[in-house]
Amino acid sequence: MLLVRGRAGGTALTGTIYEEGEDPPRYKGSPDTDAPYVWICDEFYEVDSGGSTQRIGDRVVQIAFETPMPRGFESRDRAIDAAKDHVRTQFARLEVADGDVEIEIIEDPQE
Repeated sequence: MLLVRGRAGGTALTGTIYEEGEDPPRYKGSPDTDAPYVWICDEFYEVDSGGSTQRIGDRVVQIAFETPMPRGFESRDRAIDAAKDHVRTQFARLEVADGDVEIEIIEDPQE
């Protein structure tokens, strides 16, 4: 299992890559995937009202979350690249510049 964490503006978003031989969680509506690497992470976007309040740098924004959708990959490198892109995209939805997002890969998070 790998964790991919993006940090920007005083907050963080972390998703999980399940590696070969590990079973990703299954939940109602999740697609079946037999890929050796499966990425799962929240998706969110800014809303005018409702949602959850989040401070990003000097801004306070309202965000709504979507159900995470597992995505399968045939290689570890492709899964990591997609995870990094996903995290950057989520921050971009909140108007955080790509260069302001720090990405960290955490191997063996249980240690």
